[in-house]
Order: sequence, then structure tokens, then C-alpha cells
Amino acid sequence: MTRLFNDPADFADEMIDGFVAANRNQVRRVTGGVVRSTRTPEGTVALVIGGGSGHYPAFGGIVGQGLAHGAAMGNLFASPSAHQVESVAKAAQRGGGVLLSYGNYAGDVLHFTQAQDALNAAGIPTRSVAVTDDISSAPLAEKHKRRGIAGDLTVFKSAAAAAEAGYDLDEVVRVATHANERTRSFGVAFSGCTLPGATEPLFTVPEGRMAVGMGIHGEPGIDETDVPTADELATLLVSSLLAELPEGVSEATGARVGVILNGLGSVKYEELFVVYRAVAAQLEAAGVEIVDPEVGELVTSFDMAGVSLTLFWLDEELEGFWAAGADTPAYRKGVVAAAEQLDPSELVAETAAEIPESTDESRAAAAVVVEALDALVQVIDMNVEELGRIDAVAGDGDHGIGMQRGARAAVTAAHAAADAGAGAHTVLHLAGDAWADRAGGTSGALWGLALRSVGTALGDEAAPGRSDVATGVQAAVDGIMSFGKAEVGQKTMVDALVPFTTTLRAAVADGSDLVAAWTTAATAASTAAAETADLLPKMGRARPHAEKSLGTVDAGAYSFGLIVTAIVPVLERAAGTTAPDGSTSTTTNEGVHA
Repeated sequence: MTRLFNDPADFADEMIDGFVAANRNQVRRVTGGVVRSTRTPEGTVALVIGGGSGHYPAFGGIVGQGLAHGAAMGNLFASPSAHQVESVAKAAQRGGGVLLSYGNYAGDVLHFTQAQDALNAAGIPTRSVAVTDDISSAPLAEKHKRRGIAGDLTVFKSAAAAAEAGYDLDEVVRVATHANERTRSFGVAFSGCTLPGATEPLFTVPEGRMAVGMGIHGEPGIDETDVPTADELATLLVSSLLAELPEGVSEATGARVGVILNGLGSVKYEELFVVYRAVAAQLEAAGVEIVDPEVGELVTSFDMAGVSLTLFWLDEELEGFWAAGADTPAYRKGVVAAAEQLDPSELVAETAAEIPESTDESRAAAAVVVEALDALVQVIDMNVEELGRIDAVAGDGDHGIGMQRGARAAVTAAHAAADAGAGAHTVLHLAGDAWADRAGGTSGALWGLALRSVGTALGDEAAPGRSDVATGVQAAVDGIMSFGKAEVGQKTMVDALVPFTTTLRAAVADGSDLVAAWTTAATAASTAAAETADLLPKMGRARPHAEKSLGTVDAGAYSFGLIVTAIVPVLERAAGTTAPDGSTSTTTNEGVHA
């Protein structure tokens, strides 16, 4: 378990600050993560990697010469936000374009894709390659759905070496894609991991048993066996990987492979060496020649006791990149000529958001928005442990703390914006940005999008009405379903969001005031959330463990139902407030501020 921490919600930020303080010759802190502290030649393609914290040395620990130019670092087991990725990429880029690379998880895909779009729109050519090396997470026919685990390193290393060699963006993308196609990984775990402040691990493995095929975010394994001997484990790992040769590798005999035996957090190096002894012998017996093996912690899962094996099937080009020199805080290979240190003033600095003008009516509506966000935070705080418990049944158990981080950041930003005179549109946009930045992950992206969508509909100019609220909520639904690719029936937040929206719009169209319409819609959302207990997940990290979730509601749908229900009293109080002009208005009129 994690023993050394202050406020668990601050753990990731404090960890990054300490990491930078300990490695100033190689990395610098920027908004959203870290970048190299050494100078990169103009025109070089910048490799920007990233993901959730809790996987050290991934991702910040492999920023430096010969490897990544920057890393966007999210909260524990939560992807960085699109804004964080964009910020790191702008600080790292040197005019040759940017390659974003990350593990293939729903939240990472959402945020990095959004960042890629923003960077391209800003005139910075940007491409993405998601790593899909984990053979246990999807069958070969659906390898595009596989997640990225320790094979991240082979892809990052190859892409970085290609960039160092002067390849242009298209060629660096080709190399990264090729390296990904040539990488296969497989892992096991003997115990779960425990996040700072948590009293229980995200999942448990019975004493004397081993989970087979787990992910690096604490997802349960897809199988379970007795704990084997070191040699028996080596046989399982090697045989599983040799059973699936990458396209272009006709047979293992005579092949040359890079090998990574990766500890996931609590397995000691001495144990890894005992296992590697058998791994090496079995690969050699199969006629496979090992090139520059790595044994140690490369991609961890906090304090999980587990091991993964990665085989990187080399050709002449990839072997050169695999052997190339690198010098980072946590990974060193070969000889790298020292580069000039950057002056801190050369890093891109972000400026504070400006508060646009707004009307009295919109500022009154903004006050209601802030009160609604206060209620949202309160209900999440009251249910954070239960949300984590629900999520841990088939996922990684971080939904509660992720929602708490995002909601608290959103309400802080909303109060600051309202105090500065912002209208409803601006308050909700800044709150949405703060939620996405602080929470990360899929839910962070979707809640950030939802708040911004409603804000756009409310505007800063006039008193928004109930029809504006309904329009904004519908825009949020459309954006979430388009961005997240989820549909009703797939056991996600959408299963509660769609009934809420449909009911709200119908009630408003029938002439109901906002309080009545919202109350009816909140009931529909809560009912639909409860019904997700009977569904099988078809999206996200819970998908490989679908059967385990039967009988348990979806955490995202459940939290949505709690939130919209908690907002009802806020709207009821607002229905009798006094408008800025001194008149009394109610929600039977159009004004949301009332």
C-alpha cells in the first residue's frame, strides 16, 4: 500500500514537482507535464508521450535525449487532458511537427485526439500512434482494440531514434507504426495495487493464485491460476508470445528480438532475474536471438505485484533504433553527446484566460450555475468511496476520485470566474476546462465537454431560458456520443444521459417550467442508471471483464443520476430569487437565473 502522501488528490502534482526537482538537468516542468531541459535542433520532429501517473518510469521518466521530447502526465491512472497534451506539445515542438504516442485506452484516445486536432488547427503538424501490444486484451482479429502496456517503450524508443536521425514526420509515424506492429506483450499479477489514501487495493488475487492478462491500471485479469514457479511463469510468458508472430515474421527460428521483462511495482529485481534466466533459455531454445534485453521496471502499475514480458521483433531498421543511445532520468543506453541546456525563458508560458464582457442577466444565471456546481461537488464528496467501489468491480476503481478531482477543480474555476464578473457561458467553459484538466480520463473529457456545451447554449449576453438549457444539454449528448463513440445499451454514462435529455426536452416542449422538467428528467436518469446493472459493458476498460459487472450499475451512469438529482433543490431555490432589476421571476418564465 502507499504510505507516504499528503492529500491524495494532490499526490500526482506533488510527485511531478519532486521528480522535476530531482532531475533538472534532463526535464523541466510545463503546464500539463514535463519537457526536455536540453536543446533539440530546429526542425526535429518532437515525440510527445503520456498517460496517467502511477506507471513510473512511464511517462516522465523517459523524457530526455534519445527518447521523448515531452510527456503529458495525468492524475493517477487517468489520462492527461487535451489541454495538458496540447500545452506540453507546444513547449516541446521544434518546427518539425509532433508525434503523439500513448497507450490505447479510451480516455487517452479521446484527449490525445482532441489535442491533435487543436495542434493542427494552430498550424503545428501533428499525428498520433496508439500502442496496442497487450495480446490478452483483445483477439488478433481485433488487435486495434488492444491496450498498450510495457511495449510502449519499444514504440517510443523507435520513434524517438528516428526523429533524432532526422526523419520527417511522415517517416517517424511510419517507424512508430511499424514498431507497434512488431511488438507483443503479456503479463500476470499476484496482487492488486492500492492508490494513495485508499484502504483497499483496486482488485485482489486470492492467496496462492495469479491473475493472468491484467492491465497496468489495476484491471482484473482475464484468467486465474495457481502461482507457478519462476521457470513455469517463464514458460507461460514465452509460449503465449511465440504463439502469435507479427505479420512479416514467418517463424521464430532465426529471428532477432528486443526483450523487456518488466516488473509492475512490487516484484523485486532479484526475482525478475530468476525469471529472465528461464526466459532467455527458452527463447534461445526456440532459435530466437536476443538483442539488448531490458530487465527491470519500465512501465509499472503503482505497487502491483506482477510481471510482463515484451518481445520486439526486429528488422535491420528497428534494430538500429532499439540499440540507439538514450539518456533520460530512468532509462539510459549507449553514449549520448551532452546537449546544451535550454534557458527557462525559452519555454512557452501560458497566459491567464481573459473574462469577456457579460450582462447582468447572464451573471445572475452564472450565480445559479456556481450553486449547481457546489451541489455537484457535495454529492460527489458524499459518494466518492461508493463510486470507486462500483467502478472497481470490472474497471480500475478510480471513478470516484477522478470525479472528485474534476468537480472540485471545476467549482474552484467557476467561483473565480463568477467573482471576476463572468457570465454563464464563460463560467461553464472555464469550469469544463478545469474539470478536464484536473480529472483527465474518459469521464474528465466527457464532463468537460458537457459543461462547455451547456455554456455555449446559455451565452454571456442575456437571461437564458429553459429552452436554452434543453438545447445545451442536447448539444452535450450529441458531443459526448460523437466524441466517446458510446451508444445506449453499452453500459456507460450515456445510458442515463440520453433518457435525461429526452425527458427534459419533451417536458420543456410541453410547457413545463425548468424545475418540473429537470425533476422529471432526473428521475428518468436515476431509473435508467439503476437499470444498467443488467447490461454488459461494451466500451472502455470494463469491456474485457463484462461478466463481472452484471448486477452492478455503471459508475458513470450512477454518478450522473446523483448529480442531476442534487441540482433540483438549486433550481427550486432559484425559482423564487430576485432578478438584478428588482423584479421577482420564476422558472415558469424563461429565465434560468430565476
